[in-house]
Amino acid sequence: MRDIVHLQCQECKRKNYSTTKNKKTTTGKLEFNKFCRFCGGYKIHRESK
Repeated sequence: MRDIVHLQCQECKRKNYSTTKNKKTTTGKLEFNKFCRFCGGYKIHRESK
């Protein structure tokens, strides 16, 4: 079963994106390089609670 997780910008700490994750096959935290509209650039977004 896939669960909804939120991605948080590591610069400004705002939650900008949400995605789904299969927790059985992906045990670590997701990390993507995505655009942050608050910082104004491409920043690392990591899975948050």
